[in-house]
Amino acid sequence: MTDTWQAVAAERAALVADLEWLGVGAWRTPSLCAGLSVEEVVAHLTAGASSAFPRWFAGLVRCRFDVDRMVDMRLREQLGGSPDETLARFRSVVDSRTAPTRTHVDAWLGEVVVHGEDVRRPLGISHPYAPAALERVARFYAARDFTVPSKRRSAGLRLEASDGAFAAGEGPLVRGRTVDLVLAMAGRPVALDHLEGPGLPTFAARVVAPSGRAPSTAL
Repeated sequence: MTDTWQAVAAERAALVADLEWLGVGAWRTPSLCAGLSVEEVVAHLTAGASSAFPRWFAGLVRCRFDVDRMVDMRLREQLGGSPDETLARFRSVVDSRTAPTRTHVDAWLGEVVVHGEDVRRPLGISHPYAPAALERVARFYAARDFTVPSKRRSAGLRLEASDGAFAAGEGPLVRGRTVDLVLAMAGRPVALDHLEGPGLPTFAARVVAPSGRAPSTAL
């Protein structure tokens, strides 16, 4: 678990370094996270690294158990008066081990990997992830539905990385880079262009569905 928290901190620090020289206009770029700008995604990451379970649950109660409303409320709390201030707040939580639940550290590693790509890809920034960190997230996503229906999306398919050791499941093959398999399991259709295999049509139909369930015509 300690190693995973170190990986979380490393990925947060790398994202800070990638964003330090952005102009104001770039911070307003739409991210891959629907409806959120680059700056808002960074604020969301800060919120996640600042909310232990009591605070998270109190916010949920305050929002009448509307998770989306609560997530948006916490995000708005972490937006600074300028992009520099928003980034400074994120920089301050790089080494944080605060989370709504500390027993699912792989999920918080996945959070910074996926949201890191949410902002990097629209900005044209490439980042070399540690293979072990990506594999850990991919295995977590294929094994369970936690913050996203990733297991549901990959069920009945064979996912194989073309650039590493990750492989999971049985069924029609879907193959590609580990980071693209991770993004697809997290519901990012942009990653589908980088995947291949006979299982891709089924997988793609699930990826574009928020529930992770493909329409019956796509099965």
